[in-house]
Amino acid sequence: MDNTTGLRESKKLRTRRLLAATALELFLEKGFDAVSVADVAAAAEVSKPTLFRYFPSKEDLVLDRFADHQDEVARIVRDRAAGLTPVGAVHTHFLAALAGRDPITGLCDHPNVLAFQGLLYSTTSLEARIAHYTAREVELLAAALEAESVPPLSARLAATHLVAVRHELGRENWRRLAAGATAGEVHPAAVAEADQAFGMLADGLDRTLLPPRRPG
Repeated sequence: MDNTTGLRESKKLRTRRLLAATALELFLEKGFDAVSVADVAAAAEVSKPTLFRYFPSKEDLVLDRFADHQDEVARIVRDRAAGLTPVGAVHTHFLAALAGRDPITGLCDHPNVLAFQGLLYSTTSLEARIAHYTAREVELLAAALEAESVPPLSARLAATHLVAVRHELGRENWRRLAAGATAGEVHPAAVAEADQAFGMLADGLDRTLLPPRRPG
């Protein structure tokens, strides 16, 4: 990549981040439905066509960050350590993320994270758009399982269950924080519920799909 191309890509990334940050600030201040794409473009000092070159929909201004996580579960399964099954690998990763208060688990009580998740879960069009990102997440995980000789239908079913469990656990954690609990208070219950949920999947999926990965 030459310097000109590198500078161009850096400028695009800065513009993309500016648009997303500007939009989120307006949405949190006024509400998602009260802010138009034109409002965001004007606040960021770009044209509407320019904004749409970066984000195909108003919802994507909020949800674009989800794109960075769409391949996360697939990577966890592909890169799992010896001795771990697919469910075991995702379970282990989720517990570590809970301990680290990763926002993806819903167990993060930073005010900005709570505000973002409150916007997300209270806006119908945003929740509907999440389905687009979830479908891609399932597709990537299913492909990772198929690469280990899991039949296509079984791979899709397993991927759907694993992705759904992660999302639902995260939503339940957020509900408790939104009700006023702290992350520290919720953590023990969040761990217990993750253990139960992934344990249920292990009983059904790991025993019929794939054995633990062997060393080497």
